[in-house]
Parts: sequence; structure tokens; C-alpha cells
Amino acid sequence: MRIVAVADTHCYEDDLAAIPDGDIFVHAGDLLQSGSVDELHRVVSWLRELPHRYKLVIAGNHDWCFARESALAQHLLAGVATYLQDSGTTIAGISFWGSPWQPEFCGWAFNLPRGPALRERWSHIPPRIDVLVTHGPPRGIGDLVGGHRAGCDDLLDAVQRLQPALHLFGHIHEDGGFWRDGVTAFANVTTDECTRAATVVDMDPHTKAIVPTFIPNKRAAGSSV
Repeated sequence: MRIVAVADTHCYEDDLAAIPDGDIFVHAGDLLQSGSVDELHRVVSWLRELPHRYKLVIAGNHDWCFARESALAQHLLAGVATYLQDSGTTIAGISFWGSPWQPEFCGWAFNLPRGPALRERWSHIPPRIDVLVTHGPPRGIGDLVGGHRAGCDDLLDAVQRLQPALHLFGHIHEDGGFWRDGVTAFANVTTDECTRAATVVDMDPHTKAIVPTFIPNKRAAGSSV
């Protein structure tokens, strides 16, 4: 199964390099810029035109309408993409779990204080998940911003405990890339406001083996989230 993944498009999708076809399209949050319903209308039109049979979406810290007008936002996505918020789905034998939360940062959407509040959210991730999709990164992997590590320690603990085959995330624009740690492959799939292309990985639905098919270059510097 070919998974094509992006994050942090921020309403600049018209500037994004052509998205490769594949079986499953995943957006790991920050579809929007101001987070308005009007922006979501436009992004849904873009999602509708993508050729992928399956489309999965989680929210990010800019996606305010999913926090403030959740029912309406999810209604707009219905029939176009599956929205995951502390919830999961299974596609062709591959199980997915999506969650939008990140460590508190300037009072954005889906922010929680580090420690017990975030730990409680990660406790909902069930065992035997094949693909975990979060907006923010785990601590120490794809989380460098301004020379500092911004990832979530408790998310790293959860991933190391649950050992999904693949963890997709975004949020940190300057540290896109692909890594392996034990049995888990990690990909920061940020597009950095559509200046970086989509990430493509292939996953065997039987063995859950991950092959990175296309990993775009990361940008040299910056600090946007």
C-alpha cells in the first residue's frame, strides 16, 4: 500500500508540487492558516480533487474550526476524508490512529500542558496500531526548531511502548525527514507551507514493512510551527 503524506499546508496547497498518486492520502494537521470554516471550505475542495481512494485527516494547532466548531468542520469533511481525533480506522488490513494534540505553545488549538494532560491523551492509543498519525513529533525525532528539541516526551514513551510500524507527524517545519528507531519508522511529513513536497512510503499490509519511496529535502533554517 502506498501512503502519501503531508502536513502544514496552511492553505497554500496551490503552491504544492504535484502530489503523487497512491492508495492512502494522509494529512497530519495544519490544513488551515487562521483556522476558519471559510478556509476549510476551500481546503475540502482541494482534498476532493485528489485521486487517492482513501484520505485521512487530523487537525493541527492552526485548525481552530475543528476545536471550536467541531461538528460543522467534520460535516464538511464527510464523504471526502475520514477525520481522526483520538480515534482510528482500518484500511486494507492496516490500522491507523490519529490525534491532534501537542505540547502547549502560545495558546494554539489542541495545545495541552506537558505532563499528565498529554500523557492521558496518549493513553487512548490502543495496542497493535500499525500507523500512528499525530500533529506534533515525539521528543528527539524530527522536532528540531531553532536548535532546540520541541517534541513530546510522553508521546515518545507511548510510541516506544506501542511500537507502531509507522509514525507520521508534522508541526515542526524545519525538521522534515525520515528516521528509524527499533521497529518503528518515523516521518516528519511537513510541507513547510507547501515549499516541501509530499512524503511517500510503501507499506506491506501483511508484514507491515516500511519502504521510504520519496523523502523530500528539509529546509536549511527557520522556526515556523
